[in-house]
This record gives sequence, C-alpha cells and structure tokens, in this order.
Amino acid sequence: MSRIKEFTLPDLGEGLTEGEILAWLVKVGDTIELNQPIVEVETAKAAVEIPAKWGGVVTRIFHEAGTVVEVGKPIISIDTQPGAGPAPSPSDAGESAASGDSGEETQAGLIGGPAPGGRTAVLVGYGPRTASAKRRPRIGTADASPTPATPPPPAAATAVGTVAPPRAAAPSGPVLAKPPVRKLARDLGVDLATITGTGPLGSVTRDDVQQALAQPTQPAPVRPAPAAAVFDSSREQRIPVKGVRKLTAENMVASAFTAPHVTEFLTVDVTRSMRALEKLKARREFTELRVSPLLLVAKAVLLAVRRHPMVNSAWSAATNEIVVKEYVNLGIAAATERGLIVPNVKDAGRLSLRELAEALNELVRVAKSGKTSPADMSGGTLSITNVGVFGIDTGTPILPPGESAILAFGAIRPTPWVHKNKIKIRQVTTLGLSFDHRIIDGELGSRFLRDIGTFLEDPEAALLSWT
Repeated sequence: MSRIKEFTLPDLGEGLTEGEILAWLVKVGDTIELNQPIVEVETAKAAVEIPAKWGGVVTRIFHEAGTVVEVGKPIISIDTQPGAGPAPSPSDAGESAASGDSGEETQAGLIGGPAPGGRTAVLVGYGPRTASAKRRPRIGTADASPTPATPPPPAAATAVGTVAPPRAAAPSGPVLAKPPVRKLARDLGVDLATITGTGPLGSVTRDDVQQALAQPTQPAPVRPAPAAAVFDSSREQRIPVKGVRKLTAENMVASAFTAPHVTEFLTVDVTRSMRALEKLKARREFTELRVSPLLLVAKAVLLAVRRHPMVNSAWSAATNEIVVKEYVNLGIAAATERGLIVPNVKDAGRLSLRELAEALNELVRVAKSGKTSPADMSGGTLSITNVGVFGIDTGTPILPPGESAILAFGAIRPTPWVHKNKIKIRQVTTLGLSFDHRIIDGELGSRFLRDIGTFLEDPEAALLSWT
C-alpha cells in the first residue's frame, strides 16, 4: 500500500456535487494529525472545515483557494510514513500540476493571473496595472520668463500703440485723450484705459485707437473637451454565481414559479410586547441572553401553528398530497457575507420561551461566523424573515422550497395610533405573510396572521390563555 495517500473531496451532504475551496489551513511540508482541520470548503449549503483522514506530512496541494472542485477529486496528498525515508518522487506531470505550471503564462491583472498579496485574480480588471501612468505636461514651462510686476515707462513704449495687460498699464489718473479721440473710442467700442498712448505726455491719439482696434485679441484658452462616457466591460464587475448564492437563486426561482404566492399584511400595535420584553430582560433566567422582539414573534408563530396546523405543511407533487407536519422546524432568514441562508430551529414548538431564546441566539451566532452546517439548513417547515432590522416596514417574501408559509416582520416605529378612543404615540409594526395558495386559502391565511397579531398586541394575556 502506498505511503502517499490522496485525500479526495468528500460528499458533504445531500448529494452535493462540488465545493469551492475557500482557504487552506495547512501548506506543503506541514506535519498534520488525524482529524486536524486542513481546508475550508464552501458548498451550495454552507462553509465547512474538513478534517484530515490521516496523519503525516503534506506533500502536495492539488487546487488553490478559489477553485471549484468536484466531489471525489483529489485535493491534497499526505505522506503517512514520513519517518520511513524519502518519499517517492512524483512524476514530471505531477510536479508541474503541483506547482501550478500549465505551460502558459497568464498576464497580471487578467482572470487567473497574479494579483496583490499572492492571490489569483478572479474579477476583470483585478490585479496590478501593467503600464505606468503619465501626467500631461502643465501649460507653460519652468524656464519661462516671469511677467514684470510693473509696466515699462512710456519712454520705452514702441511707436505703435499696443494693448497693455489688463490693469497693469492703467494710468494712475484720468486717461489723456482729446474729445474727438474719446468719441472715436466709444463708437468703436475700445476701452481707452487699455491703450498705452503715444501722444504728448502719453495721451491717446486717433492712431492709437485705430491700432488698438486692429490688434488681434488673444483668444481665451481652449479647455479640452471632456472624454466621452464609456459603457463597456471596463466599467463593469462580474461576480461568479456559486455556492450559497447559486443555490439560493435556484431555489427562489423554483419556488416563485411552482407555488402560487399570496401575501397579506397586518399592522399591529406592539407597545405591550415591547413592555413585556423589558420585563423578560429583567428576569434572572434571561439576563445572559439577547432578548429581541424576534423572540416574541417566533413564539406567536409557534402558538398560531397549534391553532392552524395546516399552515405547517408541504405540497407533494410526487404523490399529489398535502403533507401536514406535526413538528415545527422554524427557519430564520439570515443575511451573511456569502448570501442568504435560512437555518432552522429543530422542533421549535416544544421549546420553552427561554429555550427558544437560547436557540435563536445560537442560530444567529453560528450564521454570522459562516459555520452553519447543511443539516441546520435542511428540513425547515415554516420561516420568518426579519426585515425590520434593516429599517424596512414589511415585504412580500418568497417561500423557501418545501414550505407553505413565511412571515416578514417589519420595523417597529413610534406611530400615531388610536388607542382607547384617543390618538396616542404607540409602537407599531407591519407583518407580511406569504403563503402557498394551493394549501392555504384566504380564510386560513387571514386567521393565522390575525392570531399572530393578537398575540403581539398583548403577549402576556395570550400566553396565559393559549398555553
């Protein structure tokens, strides 16, 4: 049996066919132990760390981070007997593949080319620039003669009158010119103050005016026209759709075009719910937990399901049946860096309020870390999406595949509200319930949503009377 063992990408659950290598946790030459995490891989379900099947020394890594690898393909080789002398040398082809030498040189800045930090460019235009920029020369030169601070004296003026620079040649007193000369200047639109006179005592003559009129004025500097706007790939970014985002897109399209969606809305005064939350936070058993309005919304959904079990069901196209679930795996939509995921709390209907708070806290913590497992995202029966955390009032959510209802929980805002026949400022939110109209008709969906609203209007009374 060969001492060099190749470790292939395993099937990480539910028949997944490929995974993207996010990061290697080891490198060639490292000594590793059995079950030591060696690589982080993202599948269509989640990002997971894969442990080593054998201990030994890493001799080869087949694929760099960012590569999508099919299940069953080798990803790393391990010398399981590093103390038994030199390992067999790999073939030339193996060495070439291990070093990433494909026989072709890829230019920097292109897809697959080198990029800053030793990474591989995966987006168009990513990576170092191959040409240095050149600055356009300034107008004028450094050795140009400076403009005199004061104009030359009249004795140095030429015999022909010239247009002096603005303000510089203006005399300190009135311009000397005879009335006919002044009239001529007015008729021709010539400013006498801009002319250096050649007559007695520097007076302006008719010839000076005529010469000033004939003197061509210096054209204003022409500004370069702005470059025309370009609308092509140089101003576009392409993001590969893979992993969690790819699966989410496929599921949303499949759900939107197979299940007939209906959405209903209900605006609710949750002032008493907010007061109840403050009481919960003050209780000793909740002091170490994050208690948010989502906890009460989740509890309201679970209690409403007990009254309307048909909401917690699925449509089976294979058997042409409605499958009513006697357990509630409550999904909570979570936005992560890798896309939208909907992990679920297993058998949430059997949990106490404190156990439900613990489960929600753990679900959010794991989702933020990117370590949600495929098992935690499968088997959901009913979901909640909390769009209120983004300041959104409500929405029309799309059903997760295999579920018949999803509740959108909007932002809670201080709002003028009629309370006990008086207009007061109350804490108000809007709920949006989307459901599969093949299973849930308008009456059932309305009653289910109304019960959730009734609970949130007075949760303490509902807990006493519904449980």
